[in-house]
Amino acid sequence: MEGMFRQQIGHFAHALSLRQQRGELIASNIANAATPGYKARDLDFDATFAARTGQGALATSDARHFSHADAGDPTQAAYRVPVTPSLDGNTVDLSVEQMEFAENSLRYQMSLNFLNRRISSAMGAMRED
Repeated sequence: MEGMFRQQIGHFAHALSLRQQRGELIASNIANAATPGYKARDLDFDATFAARTGQGALATSDARHFSHADAGDPTQAAYRVPVTPSLDGNTVDLSVEQMEFAENSLRYQMSLNFLNRRISSAMGAMRED
């Protein structure tokens, strides 16, 4: 049970760290919305979380299967494909960035709330013993 608790806490810690990293990238995109030539970047949260926690890895059962390792490193920030390209080469779409920032902030807060509840529940269980 203790190992399971540590694993869950570890997953929440990874999630919070990735949400913070992603929030910083999106904030940088917003701050550079008027910078000519700036390329918006983002982090694929799901792929990065799976890679860092060892979840979601695809197994190959035959030598003819393709490996997902050739797809690149999911833990690295990638350039965002612009919805509407601009003449100055800036790929920041302010409305997309604001929406992504709001969603990421909400998910960060949810992860923090789940972590707090999990710790409170464990503390309550220890007090009952």
